Amino acid sequence: MKEKRMKRISFLFYACFIIAVVALLYWLVTGNNPLINELKQKASISAMQGNHNKYNMTITSSGDGDSAWYLILVNKWNPIPDNYKMDLEELSNGESVDKRIYPSLQEMFDAARSENIYPVVASGYRTKQVQQSIMKEKIQEYKKQGLSNHEAQTKAEAWVALPDTSEHQLGLSVDINADGIHSKGEEVYRWLDQNSYKYGFIRRYPANKTEITGVIHEPWHYRYVGVDAAKAMHKQGICLEEYLNKTS
Repeated sequence: MKEKRMKRISFLFYACFIIAVVALLYWLVTGNNPLINELKQKASISAMQGNHNKYNMTITSSGDGDSAWYLILVNKWNPIPDNYKMDLEELSNGESVDKRIYPSLQEMFDAARSENIYPVVASGYRTKQVQQSIMKEKIQEYKKQGLSNHEAQTKAEAWVALPDTSEHQLGLSVDINADGIHSKGEEVYRWLDQNSYKYGFIRRYPANKTEITGVIHEPWHYRYVGVDAAKAMHKQGICLEEYLNKTS
């Protein structure tokens, strides 16, 4: 009798142990675990980097031998280099951009205002942590609509770049909207589309380039690439990936 009782206790102990292990593993994989989330993120970036195409490149210098910092390529297939550095300039509304693009951005905004168009920088530089938060919020938004975890993640990534693959972390990109008082969004987007190249900025994600850029059309997202490159891209109707492919 005693031996049967010991076997029963032993069996229950092992059963409880197995259940606890399974529960722990389930939490690690599906719960909000920072370590696992970081691993998932790296795995996702690695998977995207595996989708090589002719636009998967990193340009580090311009034709004149100078470091073309303004032509650095960051997208789903090219994460931000570990050694990337910037010096930020804070704008009047609290947003920040790389100091090197501030004069050109100010000149562009002054030109727009002279034509009664009033743009504002809705979003400039973002930290990795902020980008992670935006992605998380977008996923939760889609999950509330009834999408599965995988569906929500996939749909969110079409709109929000994974941390370390966002141009906002470069300090070279800005989301530009209207002030909402003197101008409307469409007026600002139209003016930028017609004039931004004169100041070294491009509409980074055109509607007809999604397959190349990996990002859905964003009429508000502008990226500094230098005046020469911006003029060439505007004239030829090409995106940054195509331009770098032509000049590499």
